[in-house]
Amino acid sequence: MLRLPVVRKVLTNVTPSTKGCLTTHNVRTTATAASNLIEVFVDGKPVMVEPGTTVLLACEKVGIQIPRFCYHDRLSVAGNCRMCLVEIEKAPKPVAACAMPVMKGWNILTNSEKSRKAREGVMEFLLGNHPLDCPICDQGGECDLQQDQSMMFGSDRSRFTEGKRAVEDKNLGPLVKTIMTRCIHCTRCISRFASEVAGIDDLGTTGRGNEMQVGTYIEKMFMSEVSGNVIDLCPVGALTSKPYAFTARPWETRKTESIDVLDAVGSNIVVSTRTGEVMRILPRTNEDVNEEWISDKTRFAYDGLKRQRLMQPMLKNADGQLVQCSWEDALTCVAGVLQGVQGMDVAAIAGGLVDAEALVSLKDLMNRLNSDTLCTEEVFPMAGAGGALWSTYLVSFKIFYFENSTFLITTIRNCSVVPNLSHQKKKKNWLHNDLQVALVGTKVDLTYTYDHLGESPLVLQDIASGKHAFSKVLSQAKKPMVVVGSTALQRSDGAAIHAAVSTIAQSIRTNSSVEENWKVLNVLHRLVKVIVLLLACKRNGKSVLKLRHPANGYLIYEDWCANHRISPPPLFFFLFPVVGHHGDVGAPMADVILPGAAYTEKNATYVNTEGRAQQTKLAVTPPGVAREDWRIIRAISELAGVTLPYETLDQVRDRLEEVSPNLVRYNDVEEANYFKQAAELAKMVNQQVLTDPLIPPQLTIKDFYMTDPISRASQTMAKCVKAVTEGAKAIE
Repeated sequence: MLRLPVVRKVLTNVTPSTKGCLTTHNVRTTATAASNLIEVFVDGKPVMVEPGTTVLLACEKVGIQIPRFCYHDRLSVAGNCRMCLVEIEKAPKPVAACAMPVMKGWNILTNSEKSRKAREGVMEFLLGNHPLDCPICDQGGECDLQQDQSMMFGSDRSRFTEGKRAVEDKNLGPLVKTIMTRCIHCTRCISRFASEVAGIDDLGTTGRGNEMQVGTYIEKMFMSEVSGNVIDLCPVGALTSKPYAFTARPWETRKTESIDVLDAVGSNIVVSTRTGEVMRILPRTNEDVNEEWISDKTRFAYDGLKRQRLMQPMLKNADGQLVQCSWEDALTCVAGVLQGVQGMDVAAIAGGLVDAEALVSLKDLMNRLNSDTLCTEEVFPMAGAGGALWSTYLVSFKIFYFENSTFLITTIRNCSVVPNLSHQKKKKNWLHNDLQVALVGTKVDLTYTYDHLGESPLVLQDIASGKHAFSKVLSQAKKPMVVVGSTALQRSDGAAIHAAVSTIAQSIRTNSSVEENWKVLNVLHRLVKVIVLLLACKRNGKSVLKLRHPANGYLIYEDWCANHRISPPPLFFFLFPVVGHHGDVGAPMADVILPGAAYTEKNATYVNTEGRAQQTKLAVTPPGVAREDWRIIRAISELAGVTLPYETLDQVRDRLEEVSPNLVRYNDVEEANYFKQAAELAKMVNQQVLTDPLIPPQLTIKDFYMTDPISRASQTMAKCVKAVTEGAKAIE
């Protein structure tokens, strides 16, 4: 953390064009008046640009791509690879296009003889020590150096006769494979991504000249939950995916655009498949959600999709053993029991990876059985605090607004508990815009500085009443945010905590210093399905109901038992079917197993923490005879004599639209409102907050790497847990 203040100081002193490059696609600003634009010429073509725009961006405005290795849209400018050299008319020598701001009347020559010779010389130096191992390099087919830019800008012959240098490979952990002889020292991965995005300084350079090496100074794991993004950043094959090594070539795979469901961000991804198997997962650019970053769990947990899978229906025999059976036998067994129960004798429990189609089908099935008991492992005690209003349980703004706030008070722990990509946006805001952060809860390393207000939630009540010294500081912020993690609302005093933060948010909104229409209160969730439950499954303004001791339990996904470590008594649960895709902790407890499809095996709807509905796409077919969850529920309803009125996916989505229209308005985020009404309802909460620390300190690394059936079945995630645990012991 010693380098961060230095970086921060440098960033505040860069030219307007350079600072614009840091957030080219992220910071929303108003358009500059036409009178402020200046005219420059790119290869004789006139273009109007803002003062301070770099030569590289001016060239891109007219559709001319300048080659580059060190420059990246989302990172600060380094200007050390020199591949982007261009000629400026009447200038004595070529200039680096990524770092040079344009001036009025400049004529930029991108394809002149001087530009071509400069790039050819740079490429010759880069290839001088680069190993000629393209046939065995995992970057083959995607390499910027050898297969793209060297073909276009390099020389047709070599003048290098000396021996090539060799560099020892570094061990960065079980995720990132290193072949450092290939490294061209572009520094994308170290002083910029590691410090500015990941928030750690584990990577850096040692030595000078020919002895310069990139590494972790001492051998250790690259300790970041977003470390896998350096694989995408590396323009050569120096950093590649260790689990993906030597398994497939890019041209052999079929790519399907989808979304991730392992946390509540809903990161956009590309699923690469071959022969019916997921080979790797890559990020897909979405400026409003995940930009182009994804977490390590999103990227590497895919191997859990092919392990411990439920592929055949199973019934428990007289000896208590699960044995394979036909779909007809399994469905008939479940339907036969449901025919003999009504009302509160039957209940449904939903796990963390359930899609909206399955949830609305399950809700309709329960309602046709005269039951209103649809539960989740994350119950929010907010019925008296305006639980029916969006503003009480969603991110009120889009996620990217975390970059624009000027003050943040948070009650969340770290990336291990909340969606870590939202954490990266706060980190970027702190780095570039001097964001001031205050934390209520257990002290943790957020990779940036913050004011610790205390561990007890009583601090929130003091701030809400104006007794706390921090209340005055908060009242002077222009774009403040209050961010509360869903785990804080699941405590026994969750309603009182929510009432306190609602009061704080409403009092801030009434300040004259706060911008008009600025939304303050934001709730960050861990799981995608919780939002669907809150949107679609509440009745009469109430939140999801708690389980009311049913005689028959219906478990739609197996991770509920895993999270709660329960073992239901056999007489209490006469019927205990599991609709799921993994043989996790809940599966051995079940009387019936109905194999479902994972998120890569179906077209399904999920909603992220900001209320944005997104779709997964069918990338591979479900294994064995597994089926989509809503089809299983529909078949049960037909055999139970309470047939649901839909037979196709389109009809299910029509039903989704009836329940909550925003669930089928894909990629749109409806504006949260009724903050004043929510604050009034919060005052009705008759509950006192406890003095216990707001965030339990006993959370472990498993709370990030192994939180669901897929990641718990992943060998790669298990290796990460082991590596982190061993690293912590070594430090001690």
